[in-house]
Amino acid sequence: MTEPACEFPAYNSTNDEIKEILTNYKTIAVVGISNKPDRDSFRVASFLKEKGYKVIPVNPNYDTVLGEKCYPSLSSIPFPIDIVDVFRKPDAVPPIADEAIKIGAKVVWMQIGVVNNQAAEKLIKNKIKVVMNKCMMIEYNTQFPEDFPQITDEYCEAFEE
Repeated sequence: MTEPACEFPAYNSTNDEIKEILTNYKTIAVVGISNKPDRDSFRVASFLKEKGYKVIPVNPNYDTVLGEKCYPSLSSIPFPIDIVDVFRKPDAVPPIADEAIKIGAKVVWMQIGVVNNQAAEKLIKNKIKVVMNKCMMIEYNTQFPEDFPQITDEYCEAFEE
């Protein structure tokens, strides 16, 4: 029997847990970040940085991303990390999860399309919170809609002229 093309999360954080994560944890290591502005990892990291989070790029291929020193691995970061935000394929998650455990991360957040239930189970056993198959930027927008200006009729009319 062949492995499924993708798996569904067997467990995921609730909306309340996600809001608590986004509120209380401010240092985010973005694993698999790209320096290309059209990539999701770059856009999400840029958004999080604009919202006041400390964004730590993690990719062995770059020296800096978004004006920040880029580290080759989680283990090479010389200060505590709250959230490990994963922009890698699901099969790359287990060693990232092991590193997250080793460095004492509080949360491992796997972006849309990234699910690894085996890694999630190990993280949970090590008291690390897990979010799978969700985008931090989308979840931020959902949890904190007051951060975004309301679109008014006057705003729309300005574009019609």
